[in-house]
Parts: sequence; C-alpha cells; structure tokens
Amino acid sequence: MHENIFLIGFMGAGKSTVARTLHNEYRMRLIEMDEQIEAQEGRSVSRIFVEDGEAYFRALETKLLLDLANENNTVVSCGGGVPMRGENIAAMRACGRIIYLSAAPETIYGRVKNSHTRPLLEGNMNVEYIEALMKKRLPKYLEAADLTIETDGKSALQICREILADM
Repeated sequence: MHENIFLIGFMGAGKSTVARTLHNEYRMRLIEMDEQIEAQEGRSVSRIFVEDGEAYFRALETKLLLDLANENNTVVSCGGGVPMRGENIAAMRACGRIIYLSAAPETIYGRVKNSHTRPLLEGNMNVEYIEALMKKRLPKYLEAADLTIETDGKSALQICREILADM
C-alpha cells in the first residue's frame, strides 16, 4: 500500500489500537501524533497545555502533519482535535485517506475513565461532558472523513479489514 491512513476520532475511539494493528499486521509505518509531539518537545501533552496552551499544541499538530507530506504506507493516529483545523484536513487529504473511528459516549467513557493523560477531560470525566464535546466535534469529523467506521463491539483486526477493503 502506498497511500497513508489518517485515523481521526474522539479520544478513546480506538485510533491507537487500530493504528498499532495496521502497523503489526500490515507492516505500515506507525506515527502516534501525541507521542511524536511529546518526543519532539521533551514533555507531555498535559504539560504543553499547561505551559504553552492549547493553541501552541494545535500548531505543533499542524506542523507534524505538514512534515508527513512525502511519507507513504504510514498510518497516523491523530489527536482528537486534529480535524478542527481546516489546514490539518487539507494536509491529510494531500497524502492519504482520512478514516473517522466513532464510538458511543458510554464506550469512550469506559475506555478513558482511568486516564489522566487527556487534558481536556481532567475534571470533566463523565459521559455527559464527553457526549457534549463529541457533538461539538462531530461535524468536523464527518466533513473530514473519507470513511466512517463504528468501533463499538468490533475487534481492531475487523476495523483494519474494513479500512483496507475501502482503499
């Protein structure tokens, strides 16, 4: 496969798990955006948010996407807010397909409730807040997506097969 795959969706939708499965099963290069940014910055996403703010972090995401323009056969697990910026969508479309992984708010909550690495959920770890933020982001996710896949009740391998069948 030559085309890149960009996995978008809300935190906890399964982007990292599906990306790792594509990497392991189909030999695609793997980029975890948050991990890559943390490595480049030498600090956690949470610290970046506290020390420099969300706008600074979002600019780092855009720069990373632009740096991927010449890659191929790469799966990118995007941060949940990546599709909120039009320039990010354009950068992803220029070199790959955008796959929106969706899940129910209750599923998301079950997957992230014990996590303290998600700055936007700190102090707001409940289904109602998650659902409200998901609804706010949904139009951008749908606008960006070349393909939408519901992840509830599916294995990572099933999801990968759905993605690859559409390529």
